[in-house]
Amino acid sequence: MSVEVIKPGLLSSLQDGGRSGYAHLGLGRAGVMDEPAWRLANALVGNDANEAALEITLAGPTLRLQRDAVVALTGGIIDARADGQPLPPWTTCFLPAGTPLRLGGMRHGCRSYLAIRGGFAVAPVLGSRSTDLHARTGPLDGRALQAGDVIDTGNAEHAPWFRSRRTVQALRWGLDPQPWLDYARAPLALLRGHHYDALDVPSQRALFTQRFAVSKDSNRTGCRMDGAPLQLSHPLELISEATLPGTLQLPPSGQPILLLAEAPVTGGYPRIGQLAVVDLPRIAQRRPGDAVCFETIAMDDALQRLRARNDALQQLIRRIAQRLESP
Repeated sequence: MSVEVIKPGLLSSLQDGGRSGYAHLGLGRAGVMDEPAWRLANALVGNDANEAALEITLAGPTLRLQRDAVVALTGGIIDARADGQPLPPWTTCFLPAGTPLRLGGMRHGCRSYLAIRGGFAVAPVLGSRSTDLHARTGPLDGRALQAGDVIDTGNAEHAPWFRSRRTVQALRWGLDPQPWLDYARAPLALLRGHHYDALDVPSQRALFTQRFAVSKDSNRTGCRMDGAPLQLSHPLELISEATLPGTLQLPPSGQPILLLAEAPVTGGYPRIGQLAVVDLPRIAQRRPGDAVCFETIAMDDALQRLRARNDALQQLIRRIAQRLESP
């Protein structure tokens, strides 16, 4: 089966859990921005955990599925229509062959995930089907979707959850997105970085008290923050050091940059903070203009929150599998 791209949307790319083990070659991990949303989309269609999905940013593509397909949409709440009918998010849906799937704008959040039963059958590059747009690595020569693209999908067992094979359908149950989407836009947990003490005292205070805004210049490499500039107490002479998703850098402009999925593996700006891993999906769903506030967190607390999140996610994925076995 194949998926034909009629319109590409604002920025849509194939992503999985990312490629690890190549930082020594200068190649970062890339992969999905919102891991729980991606994993739940795959769970809803009965896929293996690491199947690639389509990551959609702010405004989605128009696709045509050339054969019957079982799909799920998670992440940001996106306006979706299949053959003109509204398609509910956060549940499992059936689309007959030839159905046009139109994904519009997002009512909440910044990134949605489209999983299809059987996955997308693209060749892995260095062990991953993720698209690294910055490094131009991965499926489709490392670029986003374009009109006219045709992407093969994998073979999948027949899904027994839908009786008719001629109409668009959705299961009668779905997931509550509330625990997985940051509706309240609460403060993000930030560990103090190696160069936090190099900030002057007002800037140390401002880092955890002022409201930043996500800049329109943000992308999958980094989230640029607009706000009152932060200042160092004295100039620093630095060599490039290791960076990773979640590193908060301070360039000469004084406007912090929070590195994201396509973070470079090294950087020469002062590293004033490190976002707790558990909150990376939350910053991934902030859109340009959204407020960002930070609160300090200790390493032990950050690890405890991540373990609790992962336990809850695994428990939900098991429950989804049980429901799909006995629809």
